[in-house]
Amino acid sequence: MTEDAVSTVLARFKSETGETVSNMMDLPRDVTVNHLQLICNSLLKQDESVPYAFFVDDKEITNNLDECLDAKKKFSTELVVDIVYQEQAVFKVRPITRCTSSLPGHAEAVISVQFSPDSRKLASGSGDTTVRFWDLDMQTPLHTCEGHKNWVLCIAWSPNSKYLVSGCKNGMIMSWNVETGKRVGPPMTGHKQWITALCWAPYHLSPECRIFASSSKDGDIRIWDIILGQCQRSLTSHTRSITCLKWGGTGLLYSSSQDRTIKVWRADDGILCRTLEGHAHWVNTLALSTDYVIKTAMVPQPGSNSDKNDNVLAEAKKRYDVAVANGGERLISGSDDFTLFLWAPESSKNSVARMTGHQQLINCVQFSPDTRLAASASFDKSIKLWDGKTGQFLGTMRGHVQAVYMICWSADSRLLVSGSADSTLKVWDVKAKKLQGDLPGHADEVFAVDWSPDGHQVASGGKDKVLRLWTH
Repeated sequence: MTEDAVSTVLARFKSETGETVSNMMDLPRDVTVNHLQLICNSLLKQDESVPYAFFVDDKEITNNLDECLDAKKKFSTELVVDIVYQEQAVFKVRPITRCTSSLPGHAEAVISVQFSPDSRKLASGSGDTTVRFWDLDMQTPLHTCEGHKNWVLCIAWSPNSKYLVSGCKNGMIMSWNVETGKRVGPPMTGHKQWITALCWAPYHLSPECRIFASSSKDGDIRIWDIILGQCQRSLTSHTRSITCLKWGGTGLLYSSSQDRTIKVWRADDGILCRTLEGHAHWVNTLALSTDYVIKTAMVPQPGSNSDKNDNVLAEAKKRYDVAVANGGERLISGSDDFTLFLWAPESSKNSVARMTGHQQLINCVQFSPDTRLAASASFDKSIKLWDGKTGQFLGTMRGHVQAVYMICWSADSRLLVSGSADSTLKVWDVKAKKLQGDLPGHADEVFAVDWSPDGHQVASGGKDKVLRLWTH
Protein backbone atom coordinates (compact mmCIF):
# COMPACT_ATOMS: atom_id res chain seq x y z
CA MET A 1 0.00 0.00 0.00
CA THR A 2 1.45 3.40 -0.88
CA GLU A 3 1.96 6.22 1.53
CA ASP A 4 -0.73 8.34 -0.11
CA ALA A 5 -3.29 5.60 0.31
CA VAL A 6 -3.37 5.92 4.11
CA SER A 7 -3.97 9.55 4.92
CA THR A 8 -5.66 8.81 8.26
CA VAL A 9 -4.70 6.73 11.29
CA LEU A 10 -6.74 5.05 14.00
CA ALA A 11 -6.07 6.91 17.23
CA ARG A 12 -7.33 7.30 20.78
CA PHE A 13 -6.49 9.70 23.60
CA LYS A 14 -4.99 8.47 26.85
CA SER A 15 -4.14 10.26 30.10
CA GLU A 16 -0.67 10.06 31.68
CA THR A 17 -1.98 7.44 34.08
CA GLY A 18 -3.12 5.23 31.21
CA GLU A 19 -6.88 5.86 31.26
CA THR A 20 -8.45 5.86 27.81
CA VAL A 21 -10.67 8.89 27.34
CA SER A 22 -11.98 8.28 23.86
CA ASN A 23 -13.07 5.55 21.52
CA MET A 24 -10.95 4.96 18.47
CA MET A 25 -11.25 7.67 15.86
CA ASP A 26 -9.86 8.30 12.42
CA LEU A 27 -7.47 11.25 12.54
CA PRO A 28 -5.74 12.77 9.54
CA ARG A 29 -2.01 12.18 9.66
CA ASP A 30 -1.35 15.89 9.26
CA VAL A 31 -3.55 16.87 12.24
CA THR A 32 -1.81 19.74 14.06
CA VAL A 33 -1.22 20.32 17.77
CA ASN A 34 -3.86 23.08 17.77
CA HIS A 35 -6.47 20.70 16.38
CA LEU A 36 -5.50 18.06 18.94
CA GLN A 37 -5.98 20.72 21.66
CA LEU A 38 -9.53 21.37 20.48
CA ILE A 39 -10.40 17.68 20.21
CA CYS A 40 -8.92 16.87 23.62
CA ASN A 41 -10.65 19.79 25.36
CA SER A 42 -14.02 18.80 23.92
CA LEU A 43 -13.54 15.10 24.81
CA LEU A 44 -12.69 16.07 28.40
CA LYS A 45 -15.58 18.58 28.46
CA GLN A 46 -13.35 21.43 29.63
CA ASP A 47 -15.12 24.78 29.97
CA GLU A 48 -12.08 26.82 29.09
CA SER A 49 -9.28 25.84 26.79
CA VAL A 50 -6.68 24.01 28.90
CA PRO A 51 -3.25 23.73 27.25
CA TYR A 52 -1.99 20.17 26.68
CA ALA A 53 1.17 18.56 25.35
CA PHE A 54 0.74 15.38 23.27
CA PHE A 55 3.04 12.38 22.99
CA VAL A 56 3.23 9.25 20.83
CA ASP A 57 5.64 6.59 22.12
CA ASP A 58 7.24 9.22 24.42
CA LYS A 59 7.93 11.53 21.46
CA GLU A 60 6.25 14.92 21.76
CA ILE A 61 4.09 16.10 18.85
CA THR A 62 5.47 19.57 18.15
CA ASN A 63 4.03 20.22 14.70
CA ASN A 64 1.70 17.48 13.44
CA LEU A 65 0.94 13.83 14.18
CA ASP A 66 2.75 12.51 11.10
CA GLU A 67 6.22 13.44 12.39
CA CYS A 68 5.83 11.11 15.40
CA LEU A 69 4.63 8.04 13.49
CA ASP A 70 7.02 5.32 12.47
CA ALA A 71 6.65 3.56 9.11
CA LYS A 72 4.66 0.67 10.57
CA LYS A 73 1.98 2.98 11.96
CA LYS A 74 1.96 5.25 8.91
CA PHE A 75 1.07 2.53 6.47
CA SER A 76 -1.23 0.41 8.59
CA THR A 77 -4.99 0.78 8.78
CA GLU A 78 -5.24 -1.61 11.74
CA LEU A 79 -2.68 -0.37 14.28
CA VAL A 80 -4.08 1.98 16.93
CA VAL A 81 -2.01 5.03 17.82
CA ASP A 82 -2.21 6.03 21.49
CA ILE A 83 -1.91 9.80 21.91
CA VAL A 84 -0.95 10.57 25.52
CA TYR A 85 -1.97 14.04 26.70
CA GLN A 86 -0.35 16.02 29.54
CA GLU A 87 -1.96 19.08 31.07
CA GLN A 88 0.35 22.12 31.02
CA ALA A 89 0.36 25.10 33.39
CA VAL A 90 -2.31 27.59 32.29
CA PHE A 91 -0.07 30.58 33.09
CA LYS A 92 3.36 31.23 31.58
CA VAL A 93 6.36 32.56 33.46
CA ARG A 94 8.37 35.01 31.36
CA PRO A 95 12.13 34.35 31.16
CA ILE A 96 14.14 36.75 33.31
CA THR A 97 16.51 38.90 31.29
CA ARG A 98 17.91 41.73 33.42
CA CYS A 99 19.06 42.76 36.89
CA THR A 100 16.66 45.32 38.38
CA SER A 101 18.57 46.01 41.59
CA SER A 102 21.69 45.20 43.55
CA LEU A 103 21.13 45.06 47.30
CA PRO A 104 24.36 45.64 49.22
CA GLY A 105 24.40 45.38 53.01
CA HIS A 106 25.91 42.05 53.95
CA ALA A 107 29.54 42.29 55.09
CA GLU A 108 30.39 38.70 54.12
CA ALA A 109 29.36 36.12 51.51
CA VAL A 110 25.61 35.56 51.04
CA ILE A 111 25.05 31.85 51.70
CA SER A 112 21.28 31.52 51.32
CA VAL A 113 18.43 33.50 49.72
CA GLN A 114 14.77 32.55 49.84
CA PHE A 115 11.52 34.18 48.80
CA SER A 116 8.61 33.83 51.20
CA PRO A 117 5.90 31.42 50.00
CA ASP A 118 3.61 34.40 49.24
CA SER A 119 6.44 36.02 47.14
CA ARG A 120 6.14 39.31 49.06
CA LYS A 121 9.38 39.21 51.03
CA LEU A 122 12.93 38.02 50.58
CA ALA A 123 15.30 36.76 53.28
CA SER A 124 19.05 36.18 53.15
CA GLY A 125 21.57 34.57 55.49
CA SER A 126 25.24 35.49 55.43
CA GLY A 127 28.72 34.83 56.76
CA ASP A 128 28.45 38.19 58.58
CA THR A 129 26.23 36.43 61.25
CA THR A 130 23.06 38.36 60.27
CA VAL A 131 19.75 37.48 58.68
CA ARG A 132 18.27 40.23 56.52
CA PHE A 133 14.73 40.79 55.27
CA TRP A 134 14.19 42.82 52.10
CA ASP A 135 11.13 44.72 50.90
CA LEU A 136 10.47 43.58 47.34
CA ASP A 137 8.10 46.45 46.45
CA MET A 138 10.68 49.11 47.26
CA GLN A 139 13.69 46.81 46.68
CA THR A 140 15.24 48.09 49.92
CA PRO A 141 16.39 46.58 53.25
CA LEU A 142 13.55 45.90 55.71
CA HIS A 143 15.19 44.44 58.84
CA THR A 144 18.64 43.31 59.86
CA CYS A 145 18.35 40.52 62.44
CA GLU A 146 21.30 40.16 64.78
CA GLY A 147 21.84 37.46 67.40
CA HIS A 148 23.86 34.70 65.79
CA LYS A 149 27.54 34.60 66.77
CA ASN A 150 28.77 32.77 63.68
CA TRP A 151 28.00 32.26 59.97
CA VAL A 152 24.28 31.85 59.21
CA LEU A 153 24.30 28.67 57.13
CA CYS A 154 20.62 28.01 56.40
CA ILE A 155 17.20 29.67 56.58
CA ALA A 156 13.61 28.42 56.09
CA TRP A 157 10.27 30.23 55.80
CA SER A 158 7.14 29.04 57.59
CA PRO A 159 4.27 28.05 55.24
CA ASN A 160 2.25 31.12 56.30
CA SER A 161 5.17 33.50 55.46
CA LYS A 162 5.07 34.97 59.00
CA TYR A 163 8.19 33.41 60.50
CA LEU A 164 11.69 32.55 59.41
CA VAL A 165 14.11 30.22 61.20
CA SER A 166 17.87 30.46 60.78
CA GLY A 167 20.69 28.14 61.85
CA CYS A 168 24.35 29.01 62.30
CA LYS A 169 27.79 27.46 62.52
CA ASN A 170 27.64 27.41 66.34
CA GLY A 171 24.62 25.06 66.24
CA MET A 172 22.20 27.74 67.43
CA ILE A 173 18.77 28.24 65.83
CA MET A 174 16.70 31.42 65.99
CA SER A 175 13.21 32.25 64.79
CA TRP A 176 12.21 35.71 63.56
CA ASN A 177 8.96 37.59 63.13
CA VAL A 178 9.01 38.89 59.55
CA GLU A 179 6.88 41.98 60.23
CA THR A 180 8.95 43.28 63.14
CA GLY A 181 12.35 41.70 62.51
CA LYS A 182 12.35 40.71 66.21
CA ARG A 183 13.17 37.30 67.60
CA VAL A 184 10.29 34.92 68.43
CA GLY A 185 10.92 32.98 71.63
CA PRO A 186 14.37 32.16 73.04
CA PRO A 187 17.33 30.93 70.95
CA MET A 188 17.13 27.18 70.41
CA THR A 189 20.25 25.34 71.51
CA GLY A 190 21.03 21.64 71.72
CA HIS A 191 22.92 20.77 68.55
CA LYS A 192 26.60 20.24 69.25
CA GLN A 193 27.84 21.26 65.79
CA TRP A 194 26.70 23.46 62.92
CA ILE A 195 23.21 23.37 61.45
CA THR A 196 23.02 21.77 57.99
CA ALA A 197 19.28 21.96 57.14
CA LEU A 198 15.94 23.35 58.35
CA CYS A 199 12.43 22.42 57.23
CA TRP A 200 8.88 23.17 58.43
CA ALA A 201 6.03 20.75 59.04
CA PRO A 202 3.71 20.95 55.98
CA TYR A 203 0.78 23.33 56.44
CA HIS A 204 -1.90 20.68 55.85
CA LEU A 205 -0.45 18.62 58.75
CA SER A 206 0.28 21.53 61.09
CA PRO A 207 -1.81 24.63 60.27
CA GLU A 208 -0.50 26.54 63.34
CA CYS A 209 2.91 26.87 61.59
CA ARG A 210 5.01 26.57 64.74
CA ILE A 211 6.73 23.18 64.31
CA PHE A 212 9.95 22.71 62.33
CA ALA A 213 12.90 20.30 62.19
CA SER A 214 16.64 20.89 62.11
CA SER A 215 19.61 18.70 61.27
CA SER A 216 23.25 19.13 62.15
CA LYS A 217 26.79 18.00 61.48
CA ASP A 218 26.50 16.21 64.86
CA GLY A 219 24.26 13.59 63.15
CA ASP A 220 21.06 14.47 65.07
CA ILE A 221 17.64 15.66 63.91
CA ARG A 222 15.62 17.80 66.33
CA ILE A 223 11.97 18.82 66.13
CA TRP A 224 11.18 22.23 67.66
CA ASP A 225 8.24 24.43 68.68
CA ILE A 226 9.16 28.05 67.85
CA ILE A 227 6.76 29.63 70.36
CA LEU A 228 8.12 27.62 73.29
CA GLY A 229 11.64 27.54 71.86
CA GLN A 230 11.87 23.94 73.01
CA CYS A 231 13.06 20.72 71.39
CA GLN A 232 10.15 18.27 71.31
CA ARG A 233 12.04 15.28 69.99
CA SER A 234 15.53 14.24 69.02
CA LEU A 235 16.10 11.59 66.33
CA THR A 236 19.46 9.83 66.37
CA SER A 237 20.67 6.98 64.17
CA HIS A 238 22.97 8.56 61.58
CA THR A 239 26.65 7.97 62.29
CA ARG A 240 28.00 10.98 60.34
CA SER A 241 26.92 14.53 59.49
CA ILE A 242 23.40 14.97 58.11
CA THR A 243 23.45 16.91 54.82
CA CYS A 244 19.80 17.45 53.91
CA LEU A 245 16.37 17.19 55.54
CA LYS A 246 12.86 17.10 54.02
CA TRP A 247 9.44 16.92 55.70
CA GLY A 248 6.98 14.99 53.53
CA GLY A 249 3.24 15.47 53.24
CA THR A 250 2.32 12.25 55.06
CA GLY A 251 4.29 13.16 58.17
CA LEU A 252 7.55 11.42 57.24
CA LEU A 253 10.96 13.05 57.64
CA TYR A 254 13.70 12.18 55.15
CA SER A 255 17.35 12.75 56.08
CA SER A 256 20.48 12.21 53.99
CA SER A 257 23.91 11.84 55.49
CA GLN A 258 27.63 11.46 54.93
CA ASP A 259 27.20 7.91 56.29
CA ARG A 260 25.94 7.11 52.72
CA THR A 261 22.34 6.41 53.84
CA ILE A 262 18.96 8.12 53.67
CA LYS A 263 16.68 7.51 56.64
CA VAL A 264 12.88 7.72 56.72
CA TRP A 265 11.37 8.75 60.09
CA ARG A 266 7.85 9.19 61.45
CA ALA A 267 7.87 12.77 62.70
CA ASP A 268 5.07 12.39 65.26
CA ASP A 269 6.72 9.62 67.32
CA GLY A 270 10.31 9.60 66.07
CA ILE A 271 10.22 5.98 64.86
CA LEU A 272 12.79 5.08 62.18
CA CYS A 273 10.72 3.44 59.40
CA ARG A 274 13.43 2.38 56.96
CA THR A 275 16.94 3.09 55.75
CA LEU A 276 17.57 3.62 52.02
CA GLU A 277 20.95 2.34 50.91
CA GLY A 278 22.72 2.29 47.56
CA HIS A 279 25.04 5.28 47.37
CA ALA A 280 28.77 4.58 47.55
CA HIS A 281 29.73 7.97 48.96
CA TRP A 282 28.27 10.93 50.90
CA VAL A 283 24.66 11.77 50.04
CA ASN A 284 24.59 15.56 49.50
CA THR A 285 21.09 16.52 48.50
CA LEU A 286 17.44 15.41 48.47
CA ALA A 287 14.39 16.54 46.51
CA LEU A 288 10.76 15.61 47.12
CA SER A 289 8.26 15.56 44.27
CA THR A 290 5.91 17.51 46.58
CA ASP A 291 8.40 20.26 47.60
CA TYR A 292 6.67 22.99 45.59
CA VAL A 293 3.13 22.04 46.61
CA ILE A 294 4.15 21.93 50.28
CA LYS A 295 6.02 25.24 50.09
CA THR A 296 3.15 27.13 48.43
CA ALA A 297 0.32 25.38 50.31
CA MET A 298 -1.28 28.63 51.50
CA VAL A 299 -0.83 30.60 48.29
CA PRO A 300 -3.60 30.82 45.63
CA GLN A 301 -2.11 29.40 42.45
CA PRO A 302 -1.44 31.52 39.33
CA GLY A 303 -4.23 30.86 36.86
CA SER A 304 -6.66 29.73 39.58
CA ASN A 305 -10.01 31.48 39.80
CA SER A 306 -10.00 32.44 43.46
CA ASP A 307 -7.68 34.98 45.00
CA LYS A 308 -8.84 34.13 48.47
CA ASN A 309 -9.91 30.60 49.13
CA ASP A 310 -12.63 30.17 51.72
CA ASN A 311 -10.96 27.11 53.15
CA VAL A 312 -7.20 27.35 52.76
CA LEU A 313 -6.54 24.15 54.68
CA ALA A 314 -8.90 22.05 52.53
CA GLU A 315 -7.41 23.56 49.37
CA ALA A 316 -3.86 22.79 50.56
CA LYS A 317 -4.81 19.19 51.32
CA LYS A 318 -6.50 18.85 47.94
CA ARG A 319 -3.45 20.20 46.08
CA TYR A 320 -1.20 17.77 47.93
CA ASP A 321 -3.51 14.83 47.14
CA VAL A 322 -3.50 15.75 43.43
CA ALA A 323 0.31 15.93 43.43
CA VAL A 324 0.67 12.41 44.84
CA ALA A 325 -2.31 10.83 43.04
CA ASN A 326 -0.10 9.12 40.51
CA GLY A 327 2.38 7.01 42.46
CA GLY A 328 2.71 8.79 45.82
CA GLU A 329 5.52 10.98 47.08
CA ARG A 330 8.83 10.43 45.28
CA LEU A 331 12.33 11.24 46.50
CA ILE A 332 15.57 11.79 44.58
CA SER A 333 18.98 11.70 46.24
CA GLY A 334 22.24 13.03 44.78
CA SER A 335 25.69 12.02 45.94
CA ASP A 336 29.45 12.45 45.81
CA ASP A 337 29.51 9.11 43.94
CA PHE A 338 28.30 11.01 40.77
CA THR A 339 24.91 9.20 40.79
CA LEU A 340 21.31 9.92 41.71
CA PHE A 341 18.69 7.48 42.98
CA LEU A 342 14.91 7.73 42.61
CA TRP A 343 12.92 6.28 45.53
CA ALA A 344 9.32 5.59 46.52
CA PRO A 345 10.25 6.07 50.18
CA GLU A 346 6.81 5.66 51.79
CA SER A 347 6.54 2.05 50.77
CA SER A 348 9.91 0.56 49.79
CA LYS A 349 13.57 0.64 50.75
CA ASN A 350 14.56 -0.37 47.22
CA SER A 351 15.29 2.33 44.65
CA VAL A 352 13.06 2.82 41.59
CA ALA A 353 16.01 3.84 39.39
CA ARG A 354 19.72 4.56 39.49
CA MET A 355 20.49 7.66 37.45
CA THR A 356 24.01 7.95 36.05
CA GLY A 357 25.82 10.30 33.71
CA HIS A 358 27.35 13.08 35.79
CA GLN A 359 31.15 13.13 35.83
CA GLN A 360 31.55 14.77 39.23
CA LEU A 361 29.70 15.15 42.54
CA ILE A 362 26.04 16.20 42.51
CA ASN A 363 25.17 18.99 44.91
CA CYS A 364 21.64 20.05 43.94
CA VAL A 365 18.56 18.26 42.59
CA GLN A 366 15.02 19.60 42.24
CA PHE A 367 11.69 18.29 40.99
CA SER A 368 9.72 20.59 38.69
CA PRO A 369 6.59 22.07 40.33
CA ASP A 370 4.36 19.78 38.20
CA THR A 371 6.48 16.77 39.42
CA ARG A 372 7.01 15.44 35.87
CA LEU A 373 10.69 16.31 35.58
CA ALA A 374 13.75 16.58 37.79
CA ALA A 375 16.95 18.53 37.21
CA SER A 376 20.34 17.94 38.79
CA ALA A 377 23.36 20.25 39.04
CA SER A 378 26.92 19.04 39.36
CA PHE A 379 30.50 20.15 39.76
CA ASP A 380 31.00 18.79 36.21
CA LYS A 381 29.57 22.18 35.00
CA SER A 382 26.41 20.57 33.55
CA ILE A 383 22.72 20.32 34.39
CA LYS A 384 20.91 17.09 33.56
CA LEU A 385 17.19 16.51 33.09
CA TRP A 386 15.39 13.34 34.18
CA ASP A 387 11.87 11.91 34.01
CA GLY A 388 10.35 12.50 37.46
CA LYS A 389 8.41 9.23 37.48
CA THR A 390 10.85 6.73 35.95
CA GLY A 391 14.23 8.39 36.45
CA GLN A 392 14.95 8.08 32.72
CA PHE A 393 17.66 10.42 31.41
CA LEU A 394 16.25 13.12 29.12
CA GLY A 395 19.13 15.43 28.28
CA THR A 396 22.10 17.57 29.33
CA MET A 397 22.32 21.36 29.35
CA ARG A 398 25.81 22.82 29.11
CA GLY A 399 26.95 26.42 29.22
CA HIS A 400 28.57 27.08 32.58
CA VAL A 401 32.35 27.02 32.61
CA GLN A 402 32.69 26.10 36.30
CA ALA A 403 30.78 24.09 38.92
CA VAL A 404 27.00 24.60 39.05
CA TYR A 405 26.04 25.18 42.70
CA MET A 406 22.30 25.57 42.62
CA ILE A 407 19.26 25.35 40.35
CA CYS A 408 15.66 26.50 40.73
CA TRP A 409 12.52 25.93 38.63
CA SER A 410 10.00 28.53 37.50
CA ALA A 411 6.46 27.97 38.80
CA ASP A 412 5.19 26.79 35.38
CA SER A 413 7.91 24.08 35.05
CA ARG A 414 9.04 25.48 31.69
CA LEU A 415 12.22 27.30 32.76
CA LEU A 416 15.17 26.68 35.03
CA VAL A 417 17.71 29.11 36.53
CA SER A 418 21.19 28.08 37.68
CA GLY A 419 23.93 29.75 39.73
CA SER A 420 27.56 28.83 39.28
CA ALA A 421 31.12 29.28 40.47
CA ASP A 422 31.72 31.10 37.14
CA SER A 423 29.89 34.14 38.67
CA THR A 424 26.93 33.97 36.25
CA LEU A 425 23.31 32.90 36.39
CA LYS A 426 21.82 31.19 33.36
CA VAL A 427 18.20 30.67 32.36
CA TRP A 428 17.33 27.48 30.50
CA ASP A 429 14.41 26.54 28.27
CA VAL A 430 13.61 23.05 29.54
CA LYS A 431 11.59 21.81 26.56
CA ALA A 432 14.28 22.82 24.04
CA LYS A 433 17.06 21.88 26.54
CA LYS A 434 18.81 25.08 25.47
CA LEU A 435 20.23 28.19 27.06
CA GLN A 436 17.54 30.89 27.10
CA GLY A 437 19.63 33.70 28.59
CA ASP A 438 22.92 34.61 30.24
CA LEU A 439 22.88 36.80 33.37
CA PRO A 440 26.30 38.18 34.25
CA GLY A 441 26.56 40.75 37.04
CA HIS A 442 27.97 39.08 40.12
CA ALA A 443 31.65 39.75 40.78
CA ASP A 444 32.31 36.27 42.21
CA GLU A 445 30.84 32.80 42.75
CA VAL A 446 27.03 32.55 43.00
CA PHE A 447 26.12 30.35 45.98
CA ALA A 448 22.36 30.82 46.24
CA VAL A 449 19.50 31.37 43.83
CA ASP A 450 15.71 31.31 44.21
CA TRP A 451 12.79 31.94 41.83
CA SER A 452 9.77 33.57 43.47
CA PRO A 453 6.73 31.26 43.64
CA ASP A 454 4.69 33.81 41.64
CA GLY A 455 7.27 33.63 38.84
CA HIS A 456 8.04 37.36 38.68
CA GLN A 457 11.54 37.56 40.12
CA VAL A 458 14.75 35.67 40.73
CA ALA A 459 17.09 36.49 43.62
CA SER A 460 20.74 35.51 43.82
CA GLY A 461 23.59 35.92 46.27
CA GLY A 462 27.17 34.81 46.61
CA LYS A 463 30.77 35.51 47.43
CA ASP A 464 30.61 39.18 46.35
CA LYS A 465 28.31 39.91 49.38
CA VAL A 466 25.64 41.48 47.13
CA LEU A 467 22.07 40.31 46.58
CA ARG A 468 20.75 40.77 43.07
CA LEU A 469 17.13 40.81 41.90
CA TRP A 470 16.36 39.82 38.31
CA THR A 471 13.20 40.16 36.28
CA HIS A 472 11.96 39.98 32.68
